[in-house]
Amino acid sequence: MTEEKAKFIRSLYLPVSFVLLITVLKVVESISGYSFVPFGLYPRTIHGLLGIITSPLIHGSFNHLYSNAIPLLVLGISINYFYQESSKKVFIISYLLTGILVWIFARSSYHIGASGVVYALVSFLFFSGVIKKDRRSVTLSLLVVFLYGGLAYGVFPIKEGVSWESHLLGGIVGLLCAILFRKKDVYKRYDWEDEEIEEDVRNLEVSYKKGYQANSEWNDYEDSGR
Repeated sequence: MTEEKAKFIRSLYLPVSFVLLITVLKVVESISGYSFVPFGLYPRTIHGLLGIITSPLIHGSFNHLYSNAIPLLVLGISINYFYQESSKKVFIISYLLTGILVWIFARSSYHIGASGVVYALVSFLFFSGVIKKDRRSVTLSLLVVFLYGGLAYGVFPIKEGVSWESHLLGGIVGLLCAILFRKKDVYKRYDWEDEEIEEDVRNLEVSYKKGYQANSEWNDYEDSGR
């Protein structure tokens, strides 16, 4: 097994395990007929503190679950693969700190679902590209904008029944993680990248010289015809 393949397989463990867990819990809830919503996060209450841990595991419907599961897989695998050094810390901080901030600042209502974590991961990938400015980070940042740019509307109180506070606070946590881990997972430039740049420069020089030579020959031709 190649090193890259092994690295990719390792990057699957956490996001796949987490998505399997929230799926199993939703199936159990559906079969039992017992609502897990009371285990959600209820801001500024003692019993709501448990929701900091449990609320991202609970979803109101299978559609709600699906809307979070796919981004969790895509974003989780991307972060685990490309930001191995900081990935686990980013996930833990995104999970716990988003919940804590929701408990402190959100409106008095049950908040459930992993969307706060999703927004934190999206924000981390986007702002890592803005801050690091290397080829890998910028590419991932642009890809996130392309895939999940529409999530920006979710930080506003537009749709009733949606925890926009979780989205907004998750986005802030993701930004904080991008700043905190900006010096981690340093992008390794490969030799072929430098060779590619050098080759482009050489081609540019050759093209310029050819163009300059052709222009000189044309000027000589015009002068001789006068």
